Amino acid sequence: MTPEAVLEIGTQAMWIAVLLAAPVLLAALAIGVLIGMIQAATQIQEMTLSFIPKLLGVAAVLAFAGSWMLTLVVDWVRELFLDIPLMLG
Repeated sequence: MTPEAVLEIGTQAMWIAVLLAAPVLLAALAIGVLIGMIQAATQIQEMTLSFIPKLLGVAAVLAFAGSWMLTLVVDWVRELFLDIPLMLG
């Protein structure tokens, strides 16, 4: 196994991690900004107010994009396992 192959696998793993985390983090960010604007407009500064909408938003994103995320990981791992003989020989 060459160092280039190891770097390629590491790069793919980091890219998959970014793709998996992005929908959840972007949803939490968008909901947090929206709740922050509402809190600034109404001057309600309750820290726990944004927790439930963020939790529901993240759960909705996971329900909506969860199958895509699982397919992405399973396909990558399957490809990685199929490439093991090529890496060894």
